[in-house]
Amino acid sequence: MDNPAPGTFSWRLSSHPVTLLFFLFFRIASLIFYLFGLLFTKNSFVLLFIITVLLLAADFYYLKNIAGRRLVGLRWWNEVDVQSGDSRWVFESADPETRQINATDKRFFWYAQYIAPVLWVLLAVLAILKIQFASLSLVVIAMILTITNTLAFSRCDKFSQATNMASNALYSGGLARNIAGGMVSRFFRG
Repeated sequence: MDNPAPGTFSWRLSSHPVTLLFFLFFRIASLIFYLFGLLFTKNSFVLLFIITVLLLAADFYYLKNIAGRRLVGLRWWNEVDVQSGDSRWVFESADPETRQINATDKRFFWYAQYIAPVLWVLLAVLAILKIQFASLSLVVIAMILTITNTLAFSRCDKFSQATNMASNALYSGGLARNIAGGMVSRFFRG
């Protein structure tokens, strides 16, 4: 049997196959149920709406709280200050020294993250062209949920990469030694 290379789309290489399966299930099921619901259930849009929103909510919750943390080591949440009412986004990433991210899990995660919102945007354009405003309301809900998760995880990833680069530069000795040397030389010059 041929062993797939690390990072390829193979379930055998996933570190968390159950998490990956549920993540992809919720993401794909909401799209498929919406599409088949439009094609085959012309009379019961309410049922289509409710089940699709439930699948989207499950996808949003599972991705934000479980799949993101287990598959790529990223988490995000929003905190609101009770006194001032100000909203603050908090991004958390796993320490790269203690947790190695599986390349296959990472590839599945990021592809699904970016493909789903694109598909929902295409479905929104289709709903606008066919003048189906009831369907458009459902697609807008889907776009809001998937795009929010995509943007938040993208920011979380960029934040973790910037933090890792800064800590590597600071602790590698070069930057710390230059800053300390500059401070000491200024202290004795002045």
